[in-house]
Amino acid sequence: MKLTIKKELLLDALIKVSKAISTKNLIPVLAGIRFDVSKKKLTLTASDNDITIETTIDANDTKDFVIEKEGSIIIQGKYILDIVRKLPDEYINIELIDELKIMIYTENSEFNLNGINESEYPSIDLEESKKKIVISNSVMKEIVSQTAFAASHEETKPVLTGINFNIVGDTLECNSTDSYRLARKIIKLEEASDDNYNIVIPSHNLEEFCKILDEDKENIEIHIFNNKILFKYKNIKFQSRLINGTYPNTSNLMPTDSYLIVSANLNDLYSVIDRASILTSDKEKNIVTLETEGDTLILKSSSAEIGRVEEKMKIQKNNQENIKISFSAKYMMEALKSFRTENVELHFGGEIKPIVLKSKEDESLTQLVLPIRTY
Repeated sequence: MKLTIKKELLLDALIKVSKAISTKNLIPVLAGIRFDVSKKKLTLTASDNDITIETTIDANDTKDFVIEKEGSIIIQGKYILDIVRKLPDEYINIELIDELKIMIYTENSEFNLNGINESEYPSIDLEESKKKIVISNSVMKEIVSQTAFAASHEETKPVLTGINFNIVGDTLECNSTDSYRLARKIIKLEEASDDNYNIVIPSHNLEEFCKILDEDKENIEIHIFNNKILFKYKNIKFQSRLINGTYPNTSNLMPTDSYLIVSANLNDLYSVIDRASILTSDKEKNIVTLETEGDTLILKSSSAEIGRVEEKMKIQKNNQENIKISFSAKYMMEALKSFRTENVELHFGGEIKPIVLKSKEDESLTQLVLPIRTY
């Protein structure tokens, strides 16, 4: 194996695949990145058994990437990434010597690393299914940013640590909940799916996938299998395991009616809740109480040790009813932050019923926050 490659080409690919390297993995070979050099391309693969990322760099007869000799080797991910990142040269040479010795060199620098035989790497199948679902890059980022935060971090209920993708025809419904709140995003697919799917993808894995997406309009292909999902994007394949188990029917949580709808400017409401939560003593729950009096919304919080705060702002209501309800400021602010709109509506069904957040400017997104009893 011998090649010369432009630094920025290699570094970009290494950064992408290195997201699948686990520092805690008990299998030493999985701390490495697999290099496969063929006549026409370099393929980099990394996996931690939970996610696998593969990317390819084509040799397009330019001086930016020249292959002199084919071969395969596994190189320690941390070291190759650090070396490539810190080398000041524009071009880097990588050469395999004596089967397991890798020499990385430029005009003024030379690094010699011990490699691992590629035969020790676990067998990874990155096959594509015959049926694929196509979604735009921007929509995928939107889905994850507007739902992942509401997933649970408690491993006691593994199924709640993921985002539920429910595909029926041309509708994709994504839900995440930790039992105290719910985020729901519904989008229309450009093409209807032949099969229906109801799967749960680890939310952390989806967030990692979104980190390697560029700011472009390239589409993403989704290939779904029994126990895994493969995303294909440009020259990248990203595979994740699926979470076993049945996702709860979240439709039961969504109230069908509300006796009061409050409309407010999203940024103003967020700021008011943010300030009202400053004096809450429990940073996890940070409970604030919301009241309405006419067209005024009042937010209060207090702590016996710290003090109390009261904030007011003007709102619009759909009737003359009033409400008094308490909730977690943290959860409410995270729900508000997921909207990309100017205004937001709070739908109240009662003092002990869930608060539903919607916006007429984006009907694809619904957030739900459970109230907290303070008596």
